[in-house]
Amino acid sequence: MAEVGVRRLPPGDVVSAAVVFVAMAAVRLGPGSGTDASPVLTVALAAVIAGGLAFRRRAPLAGFVVGTAGLAVEALWAGPGPLTPVANLIAVHALGLGASPRRAALGALLVPPAVLAYFAPKDDPPVVPAAVVLVWLLVWAAGFSTARRRRETEELRRLLRRESVVAERLRIARELHDVVGHSVNAMLVQAGAGRLVLDTDPDRTRELLSSVERTGRDALAELDRVLGLLRADDDLGPTGADHDDGTIPEQPPLDARHLDRLVGPMADAGMDVRLRMEPETLTLPGTLRPSVHRIVQEALTNALRHGHARSAEVTVRRQRWGDTVLVRVVDAGQGPKPRYRPGRGLRGIGERAAALGGSVAHGPAGDGGGFALSVELPLR
Repeated sequence: MAEVGVRRLPPGDVVSAAVVFVAMAAVRLGPGSGTDASPVLTVALAAVIAGGLAFRRRAPLAGFVVGTAGLAVEALWAGPGPLTPVANLIAVHALGLGASPRRAALGALLVPPAVLAYFAPKDDPPVVPAAVVLVWLLVWAAGFSTARRRRETEELRRLLRRESVVAERLRIARELHDVVGHSVNAMLVQAGAGRLVLDTDPDRTRELLSSVERTGRDALAELDRVLGLLRADDDLGPTGADHDDGTIPEQPPLDARHLDRLVGPMADAGMDVRLRMEPETLTLPGTLRPSVHRIVQEALTNALRHGHARSAEVTVRRQRWGDTVLVRVVDAGQGPKPRYRPGRGLRGIGERAAALGGSVAHGPAGDGGGFALSVELPLR
């Protein structure tokens, strides 16, 4: 079992400990060492002190305690060695760097007695050991500060990873809500209308059923597209690019044809939608086009589902007084209840706008009822 534990020590730590052991033994046993200690004691102390260094990352407190004990014994019974303080200085830095805060603080309490034991056989003035204690504690503090910064950095990375996961979940939820909610709601309204005229107007019933089929087919195609984009995100680089040259693929233009795909199911469900788009909006940046599409989609879905609106007006234009684009949807439905709270759809619109640096305002369209939604998105 001990052999397995040694094998798990970092190779660099084992090599450095071996070098320290050889150097300490050579200095203490070589000619001119000036020590009367027995070779056995000298080799044993060198092994203990160097062995503590081998464990400086695996068990920082234990390695420091062992090395410090060896330093004290050497100073009191074999005489202070020139390399022992260097080894202990490395160990005290590793203690602050690798041990838990509580263990690191406990080990720091051993610094003053260890230094005093080292200077006990000497006649140095008190200021010398005091200065050495200060240096030892500064080295410990440097390691401790580095460890704290590492922990803070790792915690920040963990929080960022968690925020990234939460943001991705919200994005997926918004996309699925927009795609499925819009189409399913239109299909429900169309199916309900078909049931009402099933016996009295077979032709109208067939039209509504065809519209339900068409809307369902479009919803599946759109859902497949969204899922494909979500899967493709795993292949994107750090900048979000998926071309070999690092560029982002060009988004399709935003024009009346794209928004007509939203208007068609609404018309089949019995809601008259008027679309007003200014020519300047055809050149919107690619990052804004899908957001404008989703905002209009969700607003029309809410108008049909919650407001039971028979008509709505959609306006997309660039503001004259600033570099923003305005998306405004006003319906002639029942209007919101007093003190209403935004649902998932409106919250999703707010999240989309906030991600792009925009703003959202919504509320009653006027005294006659209805609901108005205004979204401003910056062009830069």
